[in-house]
Amino acid sequence: MADRIYVTLDEIKAAAERIRPYVVRTPLLRCEELDAVLGCEVYLKPEMLQNSGSFKIRGAANRALLLTDEERARGIICISAGNHAKACACIGKQLGIKTVMVMPDDAPKCKIDGVRAFGGEIWFGPRKGNRRVEMVDEGIAKYGYVNIDPSDDLDLIAGAGTVGLEIIEDLPDVDKVFVPCGGAGLLSGVATAVKNLSDKAEVVGVQAAVNDGYTRSFNAKDVVVKPTTDSVADGLNCSRPGTVTFPIVLKYVDAFAGAREEDIITGTRLVAESAKLVAEPSSCVGIAAVMNGDYKCRPTDKVVFVLTAGNWDIDQLGRIYKGEYTV
Repeated sequence: MADRIYVTLDEIKAAAERIRPYVVRTPLLRCEELDAVLGCEVYLKPEMLQNSGSFKIRGAANRALLLTDEERARGIICISAGNHAKACACIGKQLGIKTVMVMPDDAPKCKIDGVRAFGGEIWFGPRKGNRRVEMVDEGIAKYGYVNIDPSDDLDLIAGAGTVGLEIIEDLPDVDKVFVPCGGAGLLSGVATAVKNLSDKAEVVGVQAAVNDGYTRSFNAKDVVVKPTTDSVADGLNCSRPGTVTFPIVLKYVDAFAGAREEDIITGTRLVAESAKLVAEPSSCVGIAAVMNGDYKCRPTDKVVFVLTAGNWDIDQLGRIYKGEYTV
């Protein structure tokens, strides 16, 4: 509908029922080992345990399940740094839908292999610039593919919002929820669920400090375009807020925080050491932001950190774990 601007709590609840056969209900883990480091009661939402290795399957599944039979027959296309591509390939395989992913030519090998393992076709393009967007448009024009946007889509946001629904179900008295932010599809959905279900919980979006375009836009309450640069948090690159996500973010998100590159690396190692979870660096920006003091929590605060994914090349993670990865 033309007047549909926001995702509703009912839509998120409906998405939860719709995608239930295709996703994992990930646990909420208490991690006391990180309390002293972060200065709060730490809880982790480990979406790397999700089907396809990231939260992305939630939104991709909801969007795909709402396609008409005619749209499914045409096939889907998406632009993605990797996790959304893998999620679309995963749900495409389950539903018998042809999938085409437009990915960066320097995408981590594990993400490329993951897409191919689910039968997805990959078109490679440069990470920077608009060429990959053009490739999606060309695929739609030439082959009739249906685009599944990685973040700027209300049905996808509703699926991603099921993360927030589960957080409140498991920890009704949560004080703060930290959500990594790229295009803000997950942040929009989680914030919608949390703020509609809790009177006190704060939702904080987190970016890599070197790619803080969404943070700048949030603070200005207007679109600020900031070209992205290389970051260890490669899954969060976004130069400007989306037209769909931005109004939702402005309505529901309380604050933004940034994480320095070296702190993201340290946070990734801390998650592995303390929680025994393999999280990709993009997942750990919330941990990093609180650890570096950019956003302070109280010792009595119950704080949830959404760990978005675990799809990163194991040799590169090994370098982080051994302290050999430099920025």
